[in-house]
Amino acid sequence: MINKIGRRKTSVARIYMGPGNGKITVNNKSIEVYFPFDLHQIVVKQPLTLVGVDGNYDIQINVDGGGIKGQAEAARMAISRALCEFDAEYRPLLKKEGFLTRDPRMVERKKPGRRKARRKFQFSKR
Repeated sequence: MINKIGRRKTSVARIYMGPGNGKITVNNKSIEVYFPFDLHQIVVKQPLTLVGVDGNYDIQINVDGGGIKGQAEAARMAISRALCEFDAEYRPLLKKEGFLTRDPRMVERKKPGRRKARRKFQFSKR
């Protein structure tokens, strides 16, 4: 059983991956229940289908923070990292697709004296 972490924006995904029959659970729910849209399910399974081991591992994912898309992509990164630990030959393939690269873009914080992060209050001449 391998334990890895993946992040995107403010989402954090911790996964526990071991040999099995392809059962994926997210926060103790099945992947179909937690990610109802097919697109997010495909994003999570992308590394497995890319290296051709879809259905060979049982994965238990704990996600927290951010939105649904960020959580799906954080899980994708964690699964990619775990696959690299199972077999180092997968690394160049996953790296080429960008699954091992952390997406650091986050929302900029609001500054004092401003309406938003960079937006100023409306100027009134009179």
